[in-house]
Amino acid sequence: MFRIGHCQSGSWGSFWTMLTLVGLATHAAQRSDVGGEAAGTSINHSQMLLHRLQELLHQGNASDVVLRVQAAGTDEVRVFHAHRLLLGLHSELFRELLSNQSEAVLREPRDCAAVFDKFIRYLYCGELTILLAQAIPLHKLATKYRVASLQRGVADYMRAHLAGGAGPAVGWYHYAVSTGDEALRESCLQFLAWNLSAVVGSAEWSSVSPELLAQLLQRSDLVLQDELELFHALEVWLGRARPPPAVAERALRAIRYPMIPPAQLFQLQARSAVLARHGLAVADLLLQAYQFHAASPLHYAKFFDVNGSAFLPRNYLAPAWGAPWVINNPARDDRSTSFQTQLGPSGHDAGRRITWNVLFSPRWLPVSLRPVYADAAGTALPAARPEDGRPRLVVTPASSGGDAAGVSFQKTVLVGARQQGHLLVRHAYSFHQSSEEAGDFLAHADLQRRNSEYLVENALHLHLIVKPVYHTLIRTPK
Repeated sequence: MFRIGHCQSGSWGSFWTMLTLVGLATHAAQRSDVGGEAAGTSINHSQMLLHRLQELLHQGNASDVVLRVQAAGTDEVRVFHAHRLLLGLHSELFRELLSNQSEAVLREPRDCAAVFDKFIRYLYCGELTILLAQAIPLHKLATKYRVASLQRGVADYMRAHLAGGAGPAVGWYHYAVSTGDEALRESCLQFLAWNLSAVVGSAEWSSVSPELLAQLLQRSDLVLQDELELFHALEVWLGRARPPPAVAERALRAIRYPMIPPAQLFQLQARSAVLARHGLAVADLLLQAYQFHAASPLHYAKFFDVNGSAFLPRNYLAPAWGAPWVINNPARDDRSTSFQTQLGPSGHDAGRRITWNVLFSPRWLPVSLRPVYADAAGTALPAARPEDGRPRLVVTPASSGGDAAGVSFQKTVLVGARQQGHLLVRHAYSFHQSSEEAGDFLAHADLQRRNSEYLVENALHLHLIVKPVYHTLIRTPK
């Protein structure tokens, strides 16, 4: 459950007495010269007022309008004895609707009719308790009756629960598109991109629309185990959705086949029912992938265009592209670690590795005070001063061998939690080879606070990813 606003129940006498108290009880303050008192004294009876407003709704005292709410397709009618003034304060539509009548019949979808009591309660006291399944119907009511504050409150609730992994992101995405809520749509899309591995394993995956699927497949910030996982997820979606051939072929052409090793490509061609049906539509892409793996990328680029996104890795969690790092008590002191990644996605580079050194400090240090890397991974570094500020993360190669091969690297740091065997990403920070550290890394994090959204059981869960980019060939990596 989640609450929007502030209100509690109580008792009340007269509606007209309540109106008199509105201006007096919310926040009264007066200054006194007695005893030389300089500071003002606050008299706050706002909670009492909210108690009484709530009782006003429950008992219908001095009500002057009746709302009959009928659930669509049923004979069920819920009756609310309300007050024209309070409804009109929040909703211009109610003010217009009730200006010349004392009774109105409101026909609402079943899910909206079921939460209409919560909606009316919000109009009286500015607070309600909300559950995940009630978010969309409450947002619909707030939109229909033009209650902007409730619209914002429910949308904020949905975005907050997406960040915590609790919200039905696919359903909320489609709802955001239907209502034109661009901020919510972007929040849903970002969550789905960062947590695609979790989503494709859930019941929500089959409800993804072709439009949403196309949005996801074009992104380079998708977080998954590898490109093969995305191909298998697409197979599942195609098997359930059974879209027209043109939709299926467009989706299959969005897979980045050069990111799949040749041995796995051979298996797909031999075993995939989807490729058996649509193989001709992607035959040129499969040939392109085999050619890419057969030669060095620099040699391949002499004959073929490699400026497309097909040659740019996504955020892969496989060991070839990065490593997880769990930092216990991250506010305590500095830490360091190291890991290796494959030099590039080409089969030509499959056996070549780059070693990366990583420094985490709970406080930012100026250049003159930066500690050197420890020789052994995991060795604690000298503690930084508390006054030095926000956390920082530095990722540097142990050698410059990758530069000689014409490769630069985009570094991505995922911050999240493990839930049901999946990495749930809450934040992501990316920076390129030109910078050793993420400039805004955890800029607003309070690592001292045990219930911080950045911590799981007082530990900071990171996943470090390095994405090779052939910088002389790819002009605008996404």
